[in-house]
Amino acid sequence: MTKLTLGSHPHMLGFEQLERLLERTAKTGNEGYPPFNIEQTSDRGYRITLAVAGFAEEDLSITVEDRQLVIRGRQRDDSSERVYLHRGIAARQFQRSFVLAEGVDVGDATMENGLLHIDLTQVMPETVVQTIKINRG
Repeated sequence: MTKLTLGSHPHMLGFEQLERLLERTAKTGNEGYPPFNIEQTSDRGYRITLAVAGFAEEDLSITVEDRQLVIRGRQRDDSSERVYLHRGIAARQFQRSFVLAEGVDVGDATMENGLLHIDLTQVMPETVVQTIKINRG
């Protein structure tokens, strides 16, 4: 049995990039840390919220790399200055990735009560109608 892919389907021309995007999304390797929410804030607005308690703003980086939103967190190790009797709060680094559709713009990022909010907006492209002239051969 032959595997039918988007790129090989006869009515789906030029979707090879979408197929690669889906494969990349499946391979992002995101664990369950940190937990996050995705909410719709308007018809074309979204907000990703990550629970980043214990991280300062300078411990976090937000980048867009090849239509992929990447949030990284790395806390400084201050364990040499402290003596812990019990250490149950993890101070681990993380990387959380979200693949963005064409036309999704990353807006502001804000920190509030240990939550990192990242606002996204989907820009709708104009509808283009093109008439193709038929030449005589």
